[in-house]
Amino acid sequence: MLSAVVLTKNEEKNIERCLGSLDFCDEIIIVDDFSADKTLGKIQSSNFKVQTKPKIQIHQRDLRGDFAGQRNFGFEKAKGEWVLFIDADEEIGRELREEIVKLLNCYSRLDSAYYIKRRDRWWGTEIKYGEAAKVYNQGLIRLVKKNSGKWVGKVHEEFKTNLNAGKLNNYLDHHPHPTVKDFIEKINHYSTLRAKELKEGGVRSGILTIILYPFAKFICNYFIRLGFLDGPAGFTYAFMMSFHSFLVRAKLYQYTTDD
Repeated sequence: MLSAVVLTKNEEKNIERCLGSLDFCDEIIIVDDFSADKTLGKIQSSNFKVQTKPKIQIHQRDLRGDFAGQRNFGFEKAKGEWVLFIDADEEIGRELREEIVKLLNCYSRLDSAYYIKRRDRWWGTEIKYGEAAKVYNQGLIRLVKKNSGKWVGKVHEEFKTNLNAGKLNNYLDHHPHPTVKDFIEKINHYSTLRAKELKEGGVRSGILTIILYPFAKFICNYFIRLGFLDGPAGFTYAFMMSFHSFLVRAKLYQYTTDD
């Protein structure tokens, strides 16, 4: 049995595409951070064809800035032997779907978790370099066996396991930040969560880190990691992620000095 866990928060623009790609799963666990748009209505709609096969469960749970906690909650609710984690702005393509089905029907498999490579599609460009290079080439652990590990990290969470982790060949498609406005709003939100996480970990910020960290990150992503090969989209992506780093360090400084 294969379960899928999807985290949602105001994802009315993406949710149908995401869940439509999960109709090969036996159940879909939605962990919703109290969406205020039409996300839940679209999931519950009688016209939503994905309901004809998988059983969809909706659990509303306050995120509280803890993405690992949200994923672990969904992990606990899933009944399948295997659990596929996917975000609302992602989708499973035909090739990846077939690979997963074939894998789970193979009784000789040895691994208990699998990395899935992800390709970001942004501004009509497939982002392969810079910030996205690691997940494009190495991937993220997203397909896991029940009780094989847990998610850690409140922001930029990762699945941690002491068991063997394999790697799938095909890609998970990611459709982030359809507009610059959306990108800026996400950066503002996530930088706040990350700054608070760093503060809780005892990290401090100052004028040098506020200035130098974002600059170094841009140089690394755009030049060293070859982000310039992604064209205008690559430049904008590198700039935005450096701006994210600036906001994290600036907000961290504000939070620590306000105490």
